[in-house]
Amino acid sequence: MRESAAASGGRSVSESGADFDFDVVPETDQSFENALSKARAGDRLTVDDGIELITTGTDRRGIDPVRKERVLEAADRRRAEVVGEDVTFVANLNNNVTTACNTGCLFCNYKDTAHQFETAFEGEHAGFTKTPAESRSIVEDALERGIYEVTSVSGLHPAFALNDEHREILASHDDPARAVDYKPPESYETDPGTYVEQLRAMSVGGVHLHSMTPEEAQHARRGTDWSYEDVYRRLREAGLDSAPGTAAEILVDEVRDVICPGKIGTDEWVAALEGAIAAGLDVTATMMYGHVENAAHRVRHLKVLRDLQDRTGGITEFVPLSFVHEHTPLYERGVVDGGATDAEDELLVAVSRLFLDNVENVQSSWVKFGDAKALKLLNCGANDFMGTVLSEEITTRAGGTYGEFRSFADYVEMVTAIGRRPVERSTDYRTRRAIDPDDPPHGPRLGPRADGTPILDPRSSAPGAAGADD
Repeated sequence: MRESAAASGGRSVSESGADFDFDVVPETDQSFENALSKARAGDRLTVDDGIELITTGTDRRGIDPVRKERVLEAADRRRAEVVGEDVTFVANLNNNVTTACNTGCLFCNYKDTAHQFETAFEGEHAGFTKTPAESRSIVEDALERGIYEVTSVSGLHPAFALNDEHREILASHDDPARAVDYKPPESYETDPGTYVEQLRAMSVGGVHLHSMTPEEAQHARRGTDWSYEDVYRRLREAGLDSAPGTAAEILVDEVRDVICPGKIGTDEWVAALEGAIAAGLDVTATMMYGHVENAAHRVRHLKVLRDLQDRTGGITEFVPLSFVHEHTPLYERGVVDGGATDAEDELLVAVSRLFLDNVENVQSSWVKFGDAKALKLLNCGANDFMGTVLSEEITTRAGGTYGEFRSFADYVEMVTAIGRRPVERSTDYRTRRAIDPDDPPHGPRLGPRADGTPILDPRSSAPGAAGADD
C-alpha cells in the first residue's frame, strides 16, 4: 500500500496527524488515474478512490496542481449535470440563544463556560443568553425585513431542558450538575427557558425554523431514555421545521477524541439525524476540516454521510466548513498552526460533489472563505451560496474576518460575474425564484412578509435592528 504525504489538512504540528498516532491514514491500492476515470464516468466512488482524488494521488508528495485541476473540472461538470447553472441562496437570520456551554471543544471560541452566567459569578464575560421573549422579538423584526429562515445553534446551557417534564427529571438526579450537567434556571442571571419554549418563540409568522443540532438534541434528552425520534417529534410540534447537521466536525472518533472529547461520538451523531428524519424533518450535513485530521479522515466522513443518505434520503445539502483557527484553543495551545490551504478547500468541495452522489446541493460559504474564494468554489462543484445571515458570531469569534451580512444585490452581482444565474430558494430547496439581474432593486420575495424590498445591512439601520448572534 502507498501512503500519501499530500496535505493532511489543517497544517497541524505533524503532517497527516502523525503526532496523534492515528489508525486511519491516507493509504490506498488504487491509482489516481483509475479514481479519476471512475469519477468522470459517474461511477460510485470507494473510500480509496476519494483518497486518491482529494490528495491528487498517493504516489507523490503534496498536491499536484495539474491533477488538481482535472479533479475540479470533473466536479464542476458533475455539478452542471446534477443541478445545472443556478446558484442558490436564502434570506436568513442567525439567532442563537446562548454562548453558555461546558463541552470544552478545542476548535471553538464561541462558547463561554457556563459558571460565568451564574448569579454568584462576580467577573465579566462577553457571552449572552436570550429569553424566549427576546428571541421572538428578534425574529419578528427579521420577518419585517423579508427574512424567512431562522437558524439557531446555541451552546449547551446547563439550565436548558427539553420541556418542564425534562426539567423535573433532571432535577431529580442526585447531584444533577455533576450527573447530567443541569442547574436550575434560578442559578443564572438569565433563564433561557426550555428548548420547546425557545422554538415556539422563534416559530412565528410562517418563518422556517432550522435548529437543534445532534449535540443539542442529545442535551435535550440527557438523563432520560427518550429516543431521538421522540425528542425531535416534540420539537417539531413546537415549531421546528428542519435540523442542522452541524456538530459533525470529523465523523471519525479518533479525531473527535482529540478536538472534541466531550462531544457525542460518530454513531450518536448519526442516530440523532436518523431520529430527526424519522420525525419528518429535513436535515443538512456538515464537515469541519483543516485541523488535525488527514485526507483519509475527510473521505471516511463523506462515506458516513453517503451511507446515512442511502438509508434515509433526508439530507438536503452538504456544507463544508473550513476550520478558522486564529482564536481557538487548538491554535493557542500549539496543536495546529493554521487551517486548510486554498488547494485543500477546492479539493474538498470537488471530491464532496463527486463522492456524495446522493446529495444534490453542496454549499460554498462566504463567511468561511471570503467572496473571491467562495466564488471560485462555485466552479469546483458547489452550487449553493449560503444566505444573507444578517449576523454571524461563531466564525467571527474564532477569528473569521469576512463579514456578517450579504444583501441580495451582493449576490446578484457576484453570481452574474461568474456567468451563473442567481436564484432565491427556500430552506428545503423545493421553492425557487430566479432573479433577473436587469430588474433591480433586488430583495427577497419568498418570505411570508417579503415583497422584494432590499434587506438593509443591519449595521447601517436603526439600533437593535439586527439583534441576532450566530
